[in-house]
Amino acid sequence: MADEPLVLGIETSCDETGVGIVRGHTLLADAVASSVDEHARFGGVVPEVASRAHLEAMIPTIQRALKDAGVTARDLDGIAVTAGPGLAGALLVGVSAAKAYAYALGKPLYGVNHLASHICVDQLEHGALPEPTMALLVSGGHSSLLLSTDITSDVRPMGATIDDAAGEAFDKIARVLNLGFPGGPVIDRYAKEGDPRAIAFPRGLTGPRDAAYDFSFSGLKTSVARWIEAKRAAGEEVPVRDVAASFQEAVVDVLTRKAVRACKDQGVDHLMIGGGVAANSRLRVLAQERCEAAGIRLRVPRPKLCTDNGAMVAALGAEMVARNRSASDWDLSADSSLPVTDPHVPGRAHAHDHVHEVSKENLYS
Repeated sequence: MADEPLVLGIETSCDETGVGIVRGHTLLADAVASSVDEHARFGGVVPEVASRAHLEAMIPTIQRALKDAGVTARDLDGIAVTAGPGLAGALLVGVSAAKAYAYALGKPLYGVNHLASHICVDQLEHGALPEPTMALLVSGGHSSLLLSTDITSDVRPMGATIDDAAGEAFDKIARVLNLGFPGGPVIDRYAKEGDPRAIAFPRGLTGPRDAAYDFSFSGLKTSVARWIEAKRAAGEEVPVRDVAASFQEAVVDVLTRKAVRACKDQGVDHLMIGGGVAANSRLRVLAQERCEAAGIRLRVPRPKLCTDNGAMVAALGAEMVARNRSASDWDLSADSSLPVTDPHVPGRAHAHDHVHEVSKENLYS
């Protein structure tokens, strides 16, 4: 085990300051500082608020992760950081911190992709990813179907949302129902007491001529909002639990149906589900039922690893080290639209090898 790479990962793509430490496929620490309460009064994430929160939380969260893991910064074999996609200002905080720590310690720096990290985190739960693996990533910013044949170098987009992401739709409907922010957990909670067949909400992009693997939740969101408005305009009570259950069922029905179809079409027998919405209890149940019926093996990390965290970044960084992928350069920058086809941002050939001319003994203590 000691021969496996020990990597610290930093995640700041949105409102979570996550720092994880991984040795190979073993999670040693997963420290998270969330600013969700600061955003709740706005009904959504405010980029400037998120960036300032990352600045305040960064050093304490790194120190907490090192303490939890029982290692020192000098023990690390590398520093990984989310370089994109995400909120530009928030990403810059993480990238700047990672560069500072890596340079001061004389350790290699790996700028990695947020979406690829969400796939790779499953290795901490279920071991090495089969190659190929189909991944369904669902969160507040992304609803994507991805085919990974090598998580460090070959991730191919199969489908994506053309408007609202699934998590975004959950937040908006929760707001219409006056349930607060974030919407995912509260919708899930209310849906457990409702009837998913009570209201026939539409399933977007499921017609015979629609894109097989793409998603659309804008129409569903509008349909639900208008249904609620009509009830209120008529002076009738809105059945919140039934609305939540019926809306949730419409979302997870489309997500799982398209994911299983992609696996069948591509001849892939493993489906991994990640991202914040992967914590949804109904999504997990329906995905398991449909995968079993189709002979597909389902892999879903525990809920804490589905939301944004540093562990997923460390997991991908450790894989980069283990597979001898090139480190990033010191001019690494944040890329808010970094494509998933770039699992990491490699350095230019022979630009440097992270063996610095100056001694680092006095740069970090």
